[in-house]
Amino acid sequence: MSFAITFMVCGAMLVTSFLSGIFGMAGGIILIGILLVLLPVQAAMVLHGVTQLASNCWRALMWRKSVRWDIAGVYSAGSLIALALWSLTGYVPDKAVAFLLLGVTPFLMRLVPKDLQPNPESRLQCVLYGIGCTGLILLTGVAGPMLDTFFLGGSLDRRVIMATKSICQVLGHTVKLVYFAGVISDPGTVDPIVAALAIALSAFGTMLAKPVVERLSDKVYRLWANRIVTALSGYYAVYGMYLVAIPLF
Repeated sequence: MSFAITFMVCGAMLVTSFLSGIFGMAGGIILIGILLVLLPVQAAMVLHGVTQLASNCWRALMWRKSVRWDIAGVYSAGSLIALALWSLTGYVPDKAVAFLLLGVTPFLMRLVPKDLQPNPESRLQCVLYGIGCTGLILLTGVAGPMLDTFFLGGSLDRRVIMATKSICQVLGHTVKLVYFAGVISDPGTVDPIVAALAIALSAFGTMLAKPVVERLSDKVYRLWANRIVTALSGYYAVYGMYLVAIPLF
């Protein structure tokens, strides 16, 4: 990895971990988009996994008193089921598929009928979303849009959402690292120095965000979280369609 790419990646890690530290979302989906442009899919997935694992571990530690362990525990069962199923295929998506799925998932989630709206306190939904979100992580690198929709669909306050979703993300990105660095036939690799920088910058960005979170109201938090997810998803959907269309011309 050249110095210029390393510098851009490190800058993206700091900014996106700060953004994730505020909303518990959005930063990861921005970072995977940048990494997919700069690196091969396997390497992008591994480096993103290292960064997001560090960021979510630190965030979970800071908000540990607000974690709903009952939700995280049931969700983890779904994640392990997804890993077992995907390990049978060894599938690695190309960039066009990854971007397209990143973009359309949140909009598809909004088509769910109101009587089937997400509820993070439902045990059945926790398992199903654990399977779905972890499967999406293995396809696109992130499950932010689906997981955000799941947690925003209930009545949990922002601190509980932030803390519990961080635990779910820790498991999801651990599964991603196991899959892309060990299970598939052509695993991705990451420079240890870049990995160390990713961990340090993720923790630093997350620490900087905590005072901002304390000043936000639940109303403002939910409003801007939804706006950011919608804007990012729209961009990725368009870019994914562009990548799909290029070979046709």
